[in-house]
Amino acid sequence: MSRLMLAAAAFLSAAATLPAQDRRPTPPATQPAAPTPRPVSRGDSSAVVRVLADSTLRRDGVATIKGQRVPYRVTVGTQPVWDERGAPIASVFFTYYERTDVTDRATRPLVMSFNGGPGSASVWMHVAYTGPKILRIDAEGFPVQPYGVQDNPHSILDVADIVYVDPVNTGFSRIIGDQRREQFFGVNEDIAYLARWLDAFVGRQGRWTSPKYLIGESYGTNRVSGLAQRLQGSHWMYLNGVVLVSPTPLGVERDGPVGAGLTLPYYAATAWYHKALAPDLQARDLDQLLPEVEKFTVDQLIPGLVRAGSLSEADRAALVKQYARYSGLGEDVVRQHSLAVGTSFFWKELLRSRGLTVGRLDSRYRGLDREDAGESPDFDPALTSWNHAFAPAINHYLRDQLGWKTDLQYWLFGPVNPWNRTGDQTGANLQQAMGSNPYLHVMVQSGYFDGGTPYFDAKYTMWNMDPAGRFQDRMVFKGYRSGHMMYLRQEDLATANEDIRVFIARTMPKPGQPAKR
Repeated sequence: MSRLMLAAAAFLSAAATLPAQDRRPTPPATQPAAPTPRPVSRGDSSAVVRVLADSTLRRDGVATIKGQRVPYRVTVGTQPVWDERGAPIASVFFTYYERTDVTDRATRPLVMSFNGGPGSASVWMHVAYTGPKILRIDAEGFPVQPYGVQDNPHSILDVADIVYVDPVNTGFSRIIGDQRREQFFGVNEDIAYLARWLDAFVGRQGRWTSPKYLIGESYGTNRVSGLAQRLQGSHWMYLNGVVLVSPTPLGVERDGPVGAGLTLPYYAATAWYHKALAPDLQARDLDQLLPEVEKFTVDQLIPGLVRAGSLSEADRAALVKQYARYSGLGEDVVRQHSLAVGTSFFWKELLRSRGLTVGRLDSRYRGLDREDAGESPDFDPALTSWNHAFAPAINHYLRDQLGWKTDLQYWLFGPVNPWNRTGDQTGANLQQAMGSNPYLHVMVQSGYFDGGTPYFDAKYTMWNMDPAGRFQDRMVFKGYRSGHMMYLRQEDLATANEDIRVFIARTMPKPGQPAKR
C-alpha cells in the first residue's frame, strides 16, 4: 500500500483528544461546507476533535509589492508526519504562497519559514514580516484597533515563494491519537521529523529543482541551522541560503565571563534609546556609539571579568566607571554586581527612578510594575503588547478571509514541554552544512534593542561557529533599530525585507555556475 493510501486510511480512523482549551462550539449549519472536523463524544462528556491529517484549501490573491502587481495563490492545509510504517502520526499545518505569473519554477526561489519558542507558531513572520498580508499595527509596532490584516507592500513574494510551517502542537498542528510526545519535542527530534516533512512537501509541490532557503526566528534559528545539515546529509536537499532572525546561541558556548560581558552593547543601545546616557554619549548616533562599546567589551571588559578577583582596585574602578557610563546604570549598582549585571535586573533597574521597566524582547517598550522595588520586572511589556494584536489577526485571516474551517484553537504558543535540549550542536551543524555546500550562504538579522537574543551575542555566534574564519565571506550581519521582531517597526520592515531580497539575489548562482570552491 502506498504512503498516501496509508495516510488516508489512518486519517479516516484517527482522532486526537485535545485539552479543554481546544474545544470550540460547532459552527452553525448555515456556514459553507468545508473540511471541518466536528467535536464528538467519547462517552465521558469530554470532547474529541477529529484532526485533519491531510487536507488543503486554495485561494487566489493579488499583492502590490514595491509598486509591482504580484498575482499569487495561497494554499492552506495540513500534511502528515509519517512514521517508518507510512502511517500518519501528526498533522502539520502550513500556509504556502506561490506567485502565479511565473512559469519557470526551476529558477524561482522557495523560502521555508519557521518561528521558534520552541512551541511558537509561524504566525509572527507570516503576518508581520515576509508574507503578503500583515497585521494592523502602528509605525512603531504597537497594536491598534480594529484588529485585522492589511496588504504588505514590502513582502518578499515578488522574488520568492514562501511556505510558513507550524511545527507539531503549534498553530493548528497536532499529534494524532496517542503517539509518543517525545518523538517531536526536542532539539534533534524536532529537526528529524521536520526534515522528513519538508522532503515530502517539496516533492508534493514539485520544487526539487528550485533554489531553496530556510528562514528561522529566535529558537527557529536552532531549527533551521540543524535542518540545513539534516536536509543536506540525510535527504540530499541542498540549500542556497539560511536567514537567522534574532538567533539564539545555537549551542555555541559562552558561559562565565564571556556571557556576562556580551550584554553590555545591548545595554548601551537600550539606555541610548531611553535617553539614559550622559549628554555627550546621548548626542552621538547609535551607529557611532555601538562600535566603541563593542570594542570596550572585547578588549577590556571580558578580559577584566576573566581576571575577576585578581583585578587591582584601580583597574576595577576604571572598568566599573566605564561600564556604568555605557549602560546608564549607577556605579554602585555595577560594583555590587561585580561587573556582571544580569538582564532581568537591568530591565528593572534602568528606568526604576521613573517608575518604569523596559521590555525583554523589545526594550523600547515600557512597563508598569506593581511596585518599583524588586530584582526583575513583573512582565514583559513587549510580549503582552504583541499577543493581543497577533491572535485576532491570524485567526481572522485564516478563518474568515481564507476560509479554513476548524474547531481547533490556533496555538500561538503550544504545549511542547518537556523539551529535550541535550545535544544542541545546531551552530556546528550549520557550519558543517556550509563546509559541504559551496552554494550555502548565511545572513543574520538582529535588533539592537532585543534583550532576549542580544545582537552582540549573535555576532559572537557568527564568529565562533567559524573559528578558523573560513566562511566569513559567506556570512553577513544586519542590525536594526528595533527589538526581537525588528520588522514590527515600519522602517525596519521595509529595510529587513529588502535585505532578504538582496541576499537572495546575491546567493543565486549564474546559470551553469558550478558549486566548487
